[in-house]
Amino acid sequence: MDFVRIGDKLISRNKIENFIDRILEMRVQGLSQQEVAKHLNIDRSFISRLERLGEVRKGQRIAIVGFPLKNKEELQEVIEEEGVDFHLLMTEEERWQFVREKSGLELFNEIMDLIAKVRAYDVVIFLGSNKRIKFIEALLDKEVISVEIGKSPIEEDKYVDPSLLKEIIQKVKA
Repeated sequence: MDFVRIGDKLISRNKIENFIDRILEMRVQGLSQQEVAKHLNIDRSFISRLERLGEVRKGQRIAIVGFPLKNKEELQEVIEEEGVDFHLLMTEEERWQFVREKSGLELFNEIMDLIAKVRAYDVVIFLGSNKRIKFIEALLDKEVISVEIGKSPIEEDKYVDPSLLKEIIQKVKA
């Protein structure tokens, strides 16, 4: 169980996630927002806000960033087939090489340039560790679709199912 203390309250993240899952399952089954709200004894506006919060805009310009990836070439093939606008994929070795080859100032400037470039896209698909995902979501302040490939720190390349990436890209583009 994952708990958070807010003042005198002890909040269960799992309970919240399970409740949200129930709402979404009922909506997928075809129930209206009003019907779900009545069944769960909550305000319909809560469901509307929840859906709006999780909505992924479709047909937008896409960027994909991911590291450290075991099957980088395979993922690049999917990305090229799907016509993704920008991608930056790295293995663990490439990630360290990227850092080692630059002075502190060069590294800082290149990272800032990459952030600016990625921010120009409507949707960013990020493949990375749990901590990197939180960082990217906060940093980009835009639509980020995250695929967690492991817990931080990740020190070896991780496999990502190409069909999963293809499905995500196609849903965003639809």
